[in-house]
Amino acid sequence: MTPPLSVRSWRRRLAILAATVGTLGALAAPAVHAATVPATWTPQAANYGEGSEINVGVTMHDGTVLRADVYYPTNPATGSAATGPFPVLLQQTPYGKEAYSSDAAATGLGALTNTSVSYLVDRGYIVVISDVRGTGDSGGTFGLFDPVQATDGATLVRWAARLPHSDGKVGLFGESYMGIDQFLTVGALGPNSPVKAMFPIISGHDIFSDAVVQGGIPDAEFSAAYLALVAGLNAGSPALEPLAEGTNGLSVSGLVATELSHTEGLATYDLPLVTSLETGGTDAYDGPYWAERSPDSYLSDVVADHIPAFLVGGWNDLFQGGEPLNYAALQNLYDGRPQNAPMVAGQPVTPRYQLMMGPWMHVTTGMGADLSAVELEWFDTWLLGQNTPLAHTTTPLHLNELQSAQWINTTTWPLTGTAATAYYFGPGRSGSGALSTNDGTLSTQAPSASTGADSVLWDGASSPCSIETDQWGAGALALGFSYLDTSNPCDTNDVTLGSGPGALTYTTPEFSSPQVLAGPIDATVYATATTTDTELVATIEEVSPTDQSVPLTSGALLGSLRQIDPASSWTGSNGKLLMPIHPLTAASARAVVPGQVTRYDIEVFPTFAEIPAGWRLRVTLTTSDTPHLVPTAAQLPDLVGGVYQVQRNSTAASYINVPLAPAGAFSIPCGALCSATGP
Repeated sequence: MTPPLSVRSWRRRLAILAATVGTLGALAAPAVHAATVPATWTPQAANYGEGSEINVGVTMHDGTVLRADVYYPTNPATGSAATGPFPVLLQQTPYGKEAYSSDAAATGLGALTNTSVSYLVDRGYIVVISDVRGTGDSGGTFGLFDPVQATDGATLVRWAARLPHSDGKVGLFGESYMGIDQFLTVGALGPNSPVKAMFPIISGHDIFSDAVVQGGIPDAEFSAAYLALVAGLNAGSPALEPLAEGTNGLSVSGLVATELSHTEGLATYDLPLVTSLETGGTDAYDGPYWAERSPDSYLSDVVADHIPAFLVGGWNDLFQGGEPLNYAALQNLYDGRPQNAPMVAGQPVTPRYQLMMGPWMHVTTGMGADLSAVELEWFDTWLLGQNTPLAHTTTPLHLNELQSAQWINTTTWPLTGTAATAYYFGPGRSGSGALSTNDGTLSTQAPSASTGADSVLWDGASSPCSIETDQWGAGALALGFSYLDTSNPCDTNDVTLGSGPGALTYTTPEFSSPQVLAGPIDATVYATATTTDTELVATIEEVSPTDQSVPLTSGALLGSLRQIDPASSWTGSNGKLLMPIHPLTAASARAVVPGQVTRYDIEVFPTFAEIPAGWRLRVTLTTSDTPHLVPTAAQLPDLVGGVYQVQRNSTAASYINVPLAPAGAFSIPCGALCSATGP
């Protein structure tokens, strides 16, 4: 079972104690040679063939049987199983394991989820793909990151470590759901488990604030698409089952019956959750339900159990805010520092915890990079004990700089060398080609006038031509455009977002020299409202000399959930909030007082982008985000009819606080690791 909170809290204390004694973590993995640091790494040749055993039954603690496909190296000359021994790589999927097989490669799911079974098996790894409980061919009932899946994962790990020709070491891999389940599994295993490395791709930090809501407002666009995806893939799994006919004494008809029985289970799970969210029930707020489903709750277990983890994220992924926080937390815990604190300049870093953050949305992750090769090097390092560059790097944070497209290596998050700079809202016109009625300005000079405000309406809709639409649709539009060798025009110009009665824009003068916008962002807005709640969305853009408005990142906040958690929030070098964190709990909710000037600190997800000389920085403030954010039935009555007065005066000076650095401040190239050819 998942450890109770009291036990987990005790384990966290042990993790911090262990981290302070230095290199204790190295005892849990094969020794990595330290005599010579290699300049490059070359993947081993594909020396093996591939054999498989399909729909192997694995019995869980409660008698439920999960089904797994086992792919193993074979002798190419004889076709028989190679003797090994080999490490085992395990992935748990709710999307139907059949689509990952080489026979079903035409489905494309393996490519979309960065899972190449053949690539790994041919190079000497046993690969196990298991259906999550209540999905695919596995028995039981599905629940979104249900804690029982952690227990299932622990059982599967121990079973996989004892497979024929296994060397007893297990690596966890997979993206999105399959990445998040890795953390839950580690949390259930405890110390000295067979897991010796993990490779979670686009996995969140806090599931509730990363994906379920943004600033307390439900992420309806992704949630609707996701629930349909899970139901659709599981309903479609029977179409692939003839590939598995006769395996392990099972009939296709029996497996189809199992899969179809999941449809009712999925509906039974979905409906109560949606109802709870819409009516303001327990699940509509952050709390224990979401905490036990979030990687954040298990990061201390990763460090305490000495498990190296290579993280992969995207600047426009669903989890763009959480992925850098996972990296910082793992490095902090290894150094014996508070888990949720910002890293500091000069802080020691370990190559055991790395992050590659690319220019990606959810389903475009890995495009332009060779994640299969990076993954192989990682597992070669920690499961085989090979002497690789990844084992020795002193810059384990690998970042793609948007706009310039260069990859750099660095160490700390937030990035050392930036200066937090406040840009205050001012009157217009900025002359930047904005379509808003106010066309306001941004200035580093605080306003001196005692009055000044801009009126904006809550209109329930905004222009959908924005990168948020693509991002929270998981990047499906971007992927579709890529097949046409072009890009979604709304991802590179969202100027229409600033139009209409529900939008305001504020834009700087042209930058005289290139700058890098690097890290988390705060938008502090002072406003009055005619209603007892407010909805505010802040989108950060850079504006070209030809008035192209290039969206970079955004954040949102429901006014009634504006309370700040000072222990988790980060402050910039100028003393102002840089990453405001909100509890988003029922206890933290406070109604907005109509007519009263109220402060709202909006967490804008981090980014890393160049602003060229001659370009400008803009914030577009809207009162909705269509189709991404849809207020619940419980929230809507307190928003309808709202008129806000956004303050920009000496007593209530609204501003954005952004971390800036001169271009070239981050100059260590990532090199082959971050290239299309791979390490």
